Amino acid sequence: MNLTSKGMIAMRKHKNFWDRNARIYNRFMRKDRAAYEKMYELIRPIVKNKTVLELATGTGLIAKNIVNAAAHIEATDASTEMIAEAKRDNRSAKLHFSVQDMFCLPYADKSFNVVIVSNALHIVPQPEKAIAEIKRVLKDDGVLIAPTFTHAENSFTGKVRAFFMKLAGFPLHSKWTSEEYLRFLSQNGWTVRKSVVLKASFPLTYTECVKSEV
Repeated sequence: MNLTSKGMIAMRKHKNFWDRNARIYNRFMRKDRAAYEKMYELIRPIVKNKTVLELATGTGLIAKNIVNAAAHIEATDASTEMIAEAKRDNRSAKLHFSVQDMFCLPYADKSFNVVIVSNALHIVPQPEKAIAEIKRVLKDDGVLIAPTFTHAENSFTGKVRAFFMKLAGFPLHSKWTSEEYLRFLSQNGWTVRKSVVLKASFPLTYTECVKSEV
């Protein structure tokens, strides 16, 4: 599922931002550790003994914390530097990191039991194309786990933080409320079977979805 030329330019800028910030990413995410620990607890039963694809893995925080439950995880990111950081302390033979484009994945149709895309759909151009590609590689009875920061529900402090992140070049394409994000998923062919808003630096809407039509 190819991007428009405008979308491709935006993605190049997006990749450059993450390449520049790969080495400080884990430090940036520490303040949301409690929310992420809760997220790991929610994800582990879903991936138990399953073949999993993670998109936008970053430095592999989620993949490394759930891999013991899964049968195998392919963890991918568009940023070469992020994947280099992720590989540094990967000690699991069940976890493989690679650089991939979420809009044009190299995997066959219906390859995975579970696809995870965490905190990415709000920062990519044309997210509907990303989830169409996810639908292609996910098995018909598979699960999409798509936790996303819903920035439109920011507190004043969150809005200030988001403003300074934007000044630093942080890519933000979709400012959804939790309700708007769930509607976006529904309108693009997904049935949300579970959603929870977790408290983090920004409201984090955790979702589990299945294909609406099989």
